[in-house]
Amino acid sequence: MRRYFRHSAYTLIAVVCLMLVLSPTAGAQTYTLSTLPDQKVYNDFVVGPGKTELILNPGESRTVIISIANRLGTEKTFSLSEEDTEGSNDPNQPIVLLGDDRGPYSLKDVLSIATTSVDIPHAEKAFVPVTISIPADAQPGGLYGSVLVSVKANADASPADSANTTDSNPVITRLATLFFVRVAGNADESGRLADFSLSGGHSIMFDEQPLDFNLVFKNDGNVHLVPHGTITVSNIFNSPIANIDVDPWFAMPQSLRFRQISWMPPFLFGRYTARAYISRGYASTSDQANIVFWVIPWKIIAGIVVGLTLVVFVIRWFVSRVHISFGRKA
Repeated sequence: MRRYFRHSAYTLIAVVCLMLVLSPTAGAQTYTLSTLPDQKVYNDFVVGPGKTELILNPGESRTVIISIANRLGTEKTFSLSEEDTEGSNDPNQPIVLLGDDRGPYSLKDVLSIATTSVDIPHAEKAFVPVTISIPADAQPGGLYGSVLVSVKANADASPADSANTTDSNPVITRLATLFFVRVAGNADESGRLADFSLSGGHSIMFDEQPLDFNLVFKNDGNVHLVPHGTITVSNIFNSPIANIDVDPWFAMPQSLRFRQISWMPPFLFGRYTARAYISRGYASTSDQANIVFWVIPWKIIAGIVVGLTLVVFVIRWFVSRVHISFGRKA
């Protein structure tokens, strides 16, 4: 009987061990680590990618990996959290983090982070899975959020240690990686180029300097748009002298997005026209806007004035000398 119970106990232990080994969640890691090639201390940490764009069908799931590189000099514990994001009508603030509030295009219900806490030694990088799961009955449109990464404060640290840590990391406290998710289907894509102007609003410039073209794009739909295009500059004879690429940039739903394009011309003098051709990012639809401006370099103007002054002075001197000569002959 004793041998039977001993055999049964061994069998039970073996079965439990086998279940733990075969269990899909047993020993599963919520993140992985790798060593950075650069071991230097930069007193910062790096999160990537900066932005992830996904197009998912209703009922579809996708897992992406975000990375956190510790370059702070010591092992740190990082916390991860999710916040909704939205655009704004302030052209200088393209993204607003909403904290605990729910955004109009909330990602909170469909985004899950594998872990909310990661211990990372110095000069190592953690890879954390983030899963997006779209409900089967989801409506077409955009969903927007972010994963925020921050360094957890050390509760056991002394005030002096905390002060030293603050000094060594004075700026970076939180970093965000953005998630732009589009649910496939007939979304409301509507937007337009709302403004095209020169920085400062001047139409006459008196020196050679970089020209800053300001673009403001308004998104009236429920999904982010990616406008792009070119700016063509022509002279007074309507001959193009420059084609400036406007690389794609994003505009959040129901918001304004500002973009500034700088151009350093080799030499300008006279009247010019700048024409912006901006694709709205959908259905091959584009907008066009024009600016007329003058460039009159003050150095050239000053040289012309000085030259004319010298010419007038020489002519008057010559005329006065001729008059004196004729007077003496008379």
